[in-house]
Amino acid sequence: MRTLYFTLAAMAVFACSPKSTPSTSSSSYETTLATYKKYEGFFDFYWDADKGKVFLEVENLGEEFLYVNYLAAGLGSNDIGLDRGQVGDNRIVKFERSGPKILLIQPNYGYRAVSENKEEVRSVNEAFAQSVLWGFKVEKEQNGKVLIDITDFLLADAHGVSETLKKSKEGTYTLDASRSALYLEMTKNFKDNSEFESTITFKGTPTGSNIRSVAPTAESITVRMHHSFVRLPDDEYVPRKFDPRSGYYSSSYQDYATPIEEPLVKQLIFRHRLEKKNPEAEMSEAVEPIIYYVDKGAPEPVKSALIEGASWWNQAFEKAGFINAFQVYVLPDSIDPLDINYNVIQWVHRSTRGWSYGSWIADPRTGEILKGHVSLGSLRIRQDFLIATGLLQPYEEGKEPSDEMLEMALARLRQLAAHEVGHTLGLYHNFAASADGRASVMDYPHPNILLGENGEIDLSDAYDTGIGEWDEFAIRYGYSVFKENEDSYLQDIIDEWISDGYHFIMDSDARPKGGAHATAHLWDNGENAATELVRLSAIRAKVLSTFSEKAIKTGQPISSLEEVLVPMYFLHRYQIEAAAKLVGGQHYTYKAKGDGLPLPQKVDATTQLTAIDALVGTLSPTFLGLPPHLLDLLSPKVPGYGRTRESFKSNTGVTFDPVAAAEMSAEMTLQMLFQPERIERITQQNLQKSTFPGWKELMSRVNDQTWNANYPDGLAKEIKMVVEKRVLYHLMNLSVSSATEMTKALANFELERLVKTISTKMKATSDPLISAHYAHSIRLYQQFLEEPGDFKLPSTLSPPDGSPIGMDCMME
Repeated sequence: MRTLYFTLAAMAVFACSPKSTPSTSSSSYETTLATYKKYEGFFDFYWDADKGKVFLEVENLGEEFLYVNYLAAGLGSNDIGLDRGQVGDNRIVKFERSGPKILLIQPNYGYRAVSENKEEVRSVNEAFAQSVLWGFKVEKEQNGKVLIDITDFLLADAHGVSETLKKSKEGTYTLDASRSALYLEMTKNFKDNSEFESTITFKGTPTGSNIRSVAPTAESITVRMHHSFVRLPDDEYVPRKFDPRSGYYSSSYQDYATPIEEPLVKQLIFRHRLEKKNPEAEMSEAVEPIIYYVDKGAPEPVKSALIEGASWWNQAFEKAGFINAFQVYVLPDSIDPLDINYNVIQWVHRSTRGWSYGSWIADPRTGEILKGHVSLGSLRIRQDFLIATGLLQPYEEGKEPSDEMLEMALARLRQLAAHEVGHTLGLYHNFAASADGRASVMDYPHPNILLGENGEIDLSDAYDTGIGEWDEFAIRYGYSVFKENEDSYLQDIIDEWISDGYHFIMDSDARPKGGAHATAHLWDNGENAATELVRLSAIRAKVLSTFSEKAIKTGQPISSLEEVLVPMYFLHRYQIEAAAKLVGGQHYTYKAKGDGLPLPQKVDATTQLTAIDALVGTLSPTFLGLPPHLLDLLSPKVPGYGRTRESFKSNTGVTFDPVAAAEMSAEMTLQMLFQPERIERITQQNLQKSTFPGWKELMSRVNDQTWNANYPDGLAKEIKMVVEKRVLYHLMNLSVSSATEMTKALANFELERLVKTISTKMKATSDPLISAHYAHSIRLYQQFLEEPGDFKLPSTLSPPDGSPIGMDCMME
């Protein structure tokens, strides 16, 4: 059957050939091309201005190259994504001919046979699918060269814009070819890469608010899409093996030529190629240094801060034995930021503050990074400036404000530039670094706010400067040059940072939802998260107690105080997440057999109880309430300065709602304490060893702060009630959630006990508000019992945006 299949296929191609064979006349080929504008380079291509078409000349069929797409001009919405300069897929591809067609084929490098045996290689290639990305018609050919029309390919939705808009629930959009065209200004050719750019328009019906906020006409969205054809690097690059303790991202594939006794999956780190001019020297200049270029569109003093922060990495490369191997400059006019040959730090604007990220283009075969591409959100620095303004409240009548706010914001920007460049060097996040004395810029840093001797806010050490000690170890692992025994030297580097007491913990173990690591957190400070929560809560209380009109400039609407208040009121929000992970938490590492890393160890009982107490303390009416003088200042919004996503939401219409703010804050704590995974962990720990706090200890402390405590007077009474209601809701949620049967049983038992207590208390009170609160709680429980399967945790008003407090991520 196989022979018959190929015979029939060959006959079909042969039968079609006479009608489809394009002209092979030399004069016809050259005459046609003479009417077009020629772009010489990696792939010669031609522009037909009359028809608006691009023709590509393909000479070496079957030769692999790298295909990359970008968004050259984006939407400007953090929520949707699709930012300016966003790098899309990078794939190894090749052109192959089948009769009158040229196919653009992506081989499957995820499954290989690294072998000299051609049949072994063929067997793997035929076992796994390839992808044909596009098909082209041969327009002309001559002496082994074929001409294809790639216009439709360049005008397609290569970046998946329409799918992104659909997933974001912003609307259903389709590409409109009549409003799309080549963008010649950024269509260029170089020796090792051919660059194409198109103006792409999508038409549709908007259904989301985000698309309306950034598009001048939301039914018509126009972006620019960039395509790069890139020559693959030579085979002189030496890949470096991946180790989960090294801090690097990995490129993996399955090698079916591997001996049975060895792992099938091969893993390599992503890194740039860096070689010494003098490999024998302990310190040497690089053959080609790693150079990054900063966007000319970044204003001063931002541009200088970006250059300074990114340049910190040279400290680490010096530790790896290089002299001036990492350099940063302003992007010259002669360089296109999307050119594959240049690493860039791009200054990206959006309608709202949002993430920054570091990405790269790499050779999928080896992990060699060919281009680092950093995108930094321009509004991030304004958020840090706002935080500093709220802390310092500098606008006192008759006094000129200092430069402290700007200094703090720029300090954060330097750290952010270093962080995102670190990703483009191949590095993961290291969220354990804050507990190791700021050992890595690859952590997410919360500003380190201190109180001076006079009790005033001190921001002089808000953010660290320079590369951390762990970063130096990581760069040594990835970039040091070894004359021999590479595996042994790499192990020595890991053993050294272990011996020095540093830690590396990445994203999946640090995230708050379901996370259990005791020291790896986002936006935290300090060796002990619970102790830091107590300290930060005291600073928050001081700031709120003195918060005044000095937080805004003279002439600003007094209602603008609310936006400055937001990050002050929620100053503790990320430290809550960190402290909660101590409850049922563990200390653990990415240990390998034979290394010096410790085995997993539970967080000790005393620390867990301290964390519970610190968390429960954030539920008190005193903590959640605002001082009367501040409530008097917070006025309704004025025309032209309405509520935004950075404002408090309200249940009281146009006025500020202190109870809603308190409920939002309390929910931050309760949703962390009552995570099903956390409840099951503390239950298991308590069963293993009774000295560890279990469900009983947790609920005792929560109830002592809420349902069992006396009601205060004034507004604090309602605040206490809304917190109690949230506790009730979370118990209901636990009892019907995807939690374990034990957790559900404990929640149900607690609910029954609590309702009995409420019923008893209702008989003893004469306060009409408290009586109404109790009666309503009992009715809610009765309704829950009737249809428990229909229960959904009622949401509070959503708090103003928090993360990114300063930012992230390798597309976390």
